[in-house]
Formats: sequence, structure tokens, C-alpha cells
Amino acid sequence: MNEKRHNPETLALPPQPGTYALLLEATATREVQIGKLGVLRMLPGIYVYVGSALGPGGLAARVGRHARREKTRRWHIDYLRAETRLVAVWFATGARHRECRWSQILEQATRAQIPLEGFGASDCRCRSHLQYFANLQSADAVRSQLKCRAIKCGQD
Repeated sequence: MNEKRHNPETLALPPQPGTYALLLEATATREVQIGKLGVLRMLPGIYVYVGSALGPGGLAARVGRHARREKTRRWHIDYLRAETRLVAVWFATGARHRECRWSQILEQATRAQIPLEGFGASDCRCRSHLQYFANLQSADAVRSQLKCRAIKCGQD
């Protein structure tokens, strides 16, 4: 698993397929309408969203789209992204479907909370592909857990 800290000028991910986790920072409490899913009560802290980029352009195209703030809102993450700052991207290349496994690992992490059931998980059985952590240090500590558990389970 690799990591890129976000800088709009230098975010360069590979064009290969892969799985990614966006670390998004919220600085204020507000309610955000997430399409037809419902209202997310956003608290200050870090939100980690897990997705896959298995189509054309791979990670570069999908994460590049998520990095842009201005776009047509198509997916749940587009609504949250409009209200947050992208601070880092964790990713792994490969065509395996890893996003559900990564989401489960994050859900089990210490201090993780699911802020809205069903977020990003409309095509699977996961409770959510979005986790909330009160601060970046808590989220960063989870990265090593995610890396170790994904590799141990043969998913990375």
C-alpha cells in the first residue's frame, strides 16, 4: 500500500487499476445532503472513503476526478468532497476487488465511526465505505493496521 499526501499541483497516481482510500478533512460541523441517501452530520475530523478504480484510466483518472472540487455530483463521495479538503490518498494497484475488505478493516479500527450507513456501498453488502476519525493521528495510525491486515489476508 502506498500513500500520497495531497497537493493539487503534484498528485500523480498510476493509470493502473487499483483500490484507494481518500483522507478528507472537515473543519466545521454541518449537515450535508448526500444525494438520495440522506443527511450526513459532518463533524470536524478526518473522513476515510474507500473506493475502487478498475475502469479506464485506473487510479489516476478516478482519484483525479475526486481531487477536483467542481464537478457534476454523481456518487455519494462527490457530495462530501465538496465540503472537505483532500489531505492524503492511500492506494494499491491491481485488479482485485479490495474495497470491501479495506472498508471492513477500517470499520473494525479503534476510534472508527460510521457516519452514514450505506455511503459508497450501494452495490455491495458493506455497512459503509466511509469511516470517521476525530483527528488525523487516529486515521494515520489505522494505515498500518490496514496494510498489515490486508496483506495477511492475501488482499494486497
